Amino acid sequence: MASEMVDLIVVGAGPGGLAAAIEARKAGLSVTLLDEQAAPGGQIYRGVDSSTARMRAVLGEDYAAGALLTREFMRSAAIHVCGASVWNVGRDRKVNYLHAGGTKVIEARHIVLATGAMERPFPIPGWTLPGVMAAGAAQVLYKSAGAVPTTPVVLAGAGPLLYLLASQYLNAGVKLAAVVHTTGIGDYLRAAAHLPAALRGWRDLRKGIRMLRHLRAHKVPVYAGARDFSIEGAQRAEAVSFTRKGRTYRVKTPLVLLHQGVVPNTQLSWSLRADHVWDEAQLCWVPRTDEYGQIADSGIYIVGDSRAIVGAKASALQGRLAAIEIASKQGKLDVARRADREAAVRKELRANLHVRPFLDALYRPLDSHRIPARESVVVCRCEEVTAGQIRGHVAVGCQGPNQTKAFGRCGMGPCQGRLCGLTVTELIADARGVPPGEVGYYRIRPPIKPVTLGELAGVAP
Repeated sequence: MASEMVDLIVVGAGPGGLAAAIEARKAGLSVTLLDEQAAPGGQIYRGVDSSTARMRAVLGEDYAAGALLTREFMRSAAIHVCGASVWNVGRDRKVNYLHAGGTKVIEARHIVLATGAMERPFPIPGWTLPGVMAAGAAQVLYKSAGAVPTTPVVLAGAGPLLYLLASQYLNAGVKLAAVVHTTGIGDYLRAAAHLPAALRGWRDLRKGIRMLRHLRAHKVPVYAGARDFSIEGAQRAEAVSFTRKGRTYRVKTPLVLLHQGVVPNTQLSWSLRADHVWDEAQLCWVPRTDEYGQIADSGIYIVGDSRAIVGAKASALQGRLAAIEIASKQGKLDVARRADREAAVRKELRANLHVRPFLDALYRPLDSHRIPARESVVVCRCEEVTAGQIRGHVAVGCQGPNQTKAFGRCGMGPCQGRLCGLTVTELIADARGVPPGEVGYYRIRPPIKPVTLGELAGVAP
């Protein structure tokens, strides 16, 4: 099968991918963007171009502003292949993807990976019960289908998205039984060291304050400094229990939305055998890149939250910066034009990163919510492997996540370790008494998405 050659392939139509495509087209590069969704926007701006005025009012001005980016992309004349599921990216800069029931191959001089973030695992007792969802997934349901809970809901965990979704649900008329978050005095003291820099990004702080005021105005019960979360129920969620200041609380609810931050989606960068390091501030693996996002002089760049969690605006700016570098390498930008564009983008990027260390410190997930102490807690949902089983593997010699596959199939299910990878790394590190960076991660191999034998039969040797 002959592959098509373009100047730039972009994988992912979120802020980073769209901005990279737009900037590259401005420089005159041929661009093909591959994305699984039917329209551009990624998860953060999902459905923005088809959203109603009511939905935009519920989701807020930051969401509505995403339409400016998606429309600029549509005017850029970049080729947009929607419904494309990328299952392999090679060091030879060939990309394999599924589209319209078949497998296709495309090749480029450079590649930008903008696969975004995914929600951090939240392995607590009862998290696999029906009636328990990730908060981000609930938000996607509203963006894509306008679906909201019809029963009182509890939002539990930590992170800005928890308050954002709570505020959006209030705008949509949803009844909130409670917001239960882990942020306490210790978190504020830890974050205080980063407050002077965060104040330079005061607009982001002001948004957070407005969300909290919104909750108070609607008299939503808010429990701060919560610990030891557990979802109760025999066949489905019936209540969420937790401790706070030495006292145990129980809030009845048929729907619990859990969240404790997002982490980079690194499946493609791992499959490329890129070097990764453990980021202690964000408690996750991040790929090692140069300042433009390039992996080891490979011509493959990573931008946005798939490189490290930076947020939508900074992701777009990283996408632009990578495209400027790529256009320069392909002889499309002279030195003076490149210098002017790059300086402006870097200045704006720095301004959008001021608040990040403060947020990372303030909303740091609890150890007990990342590394389950209760042996019966399911860690690998696909293969139903528990925390106790993982510790048992370590006791008989298992040293890292790859070995857990041989010991008990952990990480070998349909999600290929996406939902359990970080938990398994930290569980093994805790059991061995070593840092997570010493334990490592799963060896991710293509296909990183399910591919049928019939689809593979269409790929040339």
